[in-house]
Amino acid sequence: MAAPFSPRLIMAATAALALPAAAQETAETVVLLDPITLQALDADGSAADRGASQYVAAAELERARMGDLKDLFTGIASVSVGGAIPVAQKIFINGVDMLNLSVTVDGVEQNNRAFHHVSANAIDPGLLKFVRVDAGVAAADAGPHAVAGAVVMETVDAADILEDGRSFGGNIRLSYGDNGRTFGRAATLAGQAGGFEWLGYLKSATGDDYKAGGGDRITGSAADLQSALLKLAYETPEGHRIELSGQRLHDDALRPYRANIGHIDGGRPVPELRRYDTSRTSWSLSYENTQASGFWDPRFVIGRSESRVHVDQPTAAPPYVSKGDSDTFSAKLENRFHLNDADSVTAGIDWYDRSSTYSDPASALDENARNIGLYAQARLEPVERLDLSFGLRWDRQEFTGTSGWKDRNAGFSGNASVAYGVTDALVLRAGASTVFGGIAIEDNYIFNGAWDYDVLRPARARNYTLGFDYQAGDLRLDGELFLTQVDNARGGAYAGIENFDFESRGYNLGLGYGWDGGYLRASMSDSRVSVNGDPASSYQALDFGAPLGRVFSIEAQHTPLGSPFTYGGSIEAAAKYDRIEGDSDRTIPGYAVLNLFAEYAPTAVPGLVLRAEVANLFDKDYADRATYGGDYATVTPLREPGRTLSLVATKRF
Repeated sequence: MAAPFSPRLIMAATAALALPAAAQETAETVVLLDPITLQALDADGSAADRGASQYVAAAELERARMGDLKDLFTGIASVSVGGAIPVAQKIFINGVDMLNLSVTVDGVEQNNRAFHHVSANAIDPGLLKFVRVDAGVAAADAGPHAVAGAVVMETVDAADILEDGRSFGGNIRLSYGDNGRTFGRAATLAGQAGGFEWLGYLKSATGDDYKAGGGDRITGSAADLQSALLKLAYETPEGHRIELSGQRLHDDALRPYRANIGHIDGGRPVPELRRYDTSRTSWSLSYENTQASGFWDPRFVIGRSESRVHVDQPTAAPPYVSKGDSDTFSAKLENRFHLNDADSVTAGIDWYDRSSTYSDPASALDENARNIGLYAQARLEPVERLDLSFGLRWDRQEFTGTSGWKDRNAGFSGNASVAYGVTDALVLRAGASTVFGGIAIEDNYIFNGAWDYDVLRPARARNYTLGFDYQAGDLRLDGELFLTQVDNARGGAYAGIENFDFESRGYNLGLGYGWDGGYLRASMSDSRVSVNGDPASSYQALDFGAPLGRVFSIEAQHTPLGSPFTYGGSIEAAAKYDRIEGDSDRTIPGYAVLNLFAEYAPTAVPGLVLRAEVANLFDKDYADRATYGGDYATVTPLREPGRTLSLVATKRF
């Protein structure tokens, strides 16, 4: 059972969103690397179903703003990001591809299936103020088909940018990385007056190809990314809030022929590079009452997310552009019944219409899925030290295949979590869920109009977690065992469709230790994946998981009392994966990478923060463990940048 959050902690969390780490120098220092400051912003942060949840710390959010998703999740070993370049980055949680989790941004369903060589969930960390990962067991109100959990992201609001008492403000960020000569620039402006709020954000990053450790230039790796966010909101004195949000991310450049792979030996000859024109857009309209209490606390969200992957192959005969477009239109209406200060029940209805289309000069094919769901989730504290959370949802899905084949399926999903405080310091927790997964839309780049859909069955997942949390003073320890099993997972290739059974199992360990002005966060994750009961290679588990093995993460920062400087660093590491499994033919080497940074916030220039960082200090030549293909001798994985010196200047006004 998580400890109750005090008003001081909530104030600390709010401050954490607005201030850089180096600016904290009072006796009551807000340590931005401690994820509890973000957990305090979660209305259900102390609920039993949040027991295994991971929160990206405020410092991690701040330092990733001019970076990418790998920078965002560096501090959480159970969340691995492979792919080296933003367009190819894929996220794995407890060894499971994030495609199999319910993903929302500002309450809008994401997870638009994309070409398997690119990312399906690219997002600019500079947009975000809150990220939570519910691995495995997810609550009923997390959304439909939360097969292996949920990921919740929220974008920044005007209130997160403006200083107290100000009606206008913003920030400007400039960055430069010497490896690839990458130049980043971002600007945020926000204002509020008479209940109205607005926020605008623009970012651009451009550069050249970077060099991997040892000096090899990685062709097709040059930065060419633009993103934008616009938010408008109005809130009455009574707390009725309406918010409209829209965002877009665009990357258009020459990339490796298979964007997430460096090179494949043998096979048909292909050009080294081809143009990938990719974009993601998302918009949302929401209503809530920020002052609601009692039995009437409604929330409504409607929105759309879209993923576009257009691949230009000018060397083909004849030249042509292949297009993969997918989108999700979704809505949710729910109400929270506050039974008392500690207990609540959330009930609602959600809906989506998801479609995916592939087209080229010779063909056009599409798949579509519609779903309506009813759900309720109770979060209770029946007695002191005991937290319970349990929920039920029912989903009905209509699916249409490339040939016009149609099917309707329905199923129930249930979850239950419990957390018990054995002592003031030790909490034991457990959770279980069974999830109706429906029929997933396939990667549109392998669509085939001749597929036999009669072999498909709706997926059904089971998730289990068993863990503990221990906190004594400034020391925090946590850990859990996890198991995710998916029956009738959809797989296959252009030649045909198949169902298979997938599993990921393992354990996570975490440590946190704070002191005056500083914090240490460390974690370890060990996962194994299998297909049809046998250990799986990265190709056999494609789009469902990856053979990750043991992955480690360590972060630390310190601000000397009264000093304008903050020092810190991180270690990313993975143990050698020495199991040759499935159709793989080699072990995956281990690695350890050290990153160091220093920040300076001069008191003479309020709002200015200068940051210098050396990433991959020892110029390690490696591919992140979550990058595809490391277990094949014929595959050269897409390697990460070598030693990189970067400078970031941030000015708030």
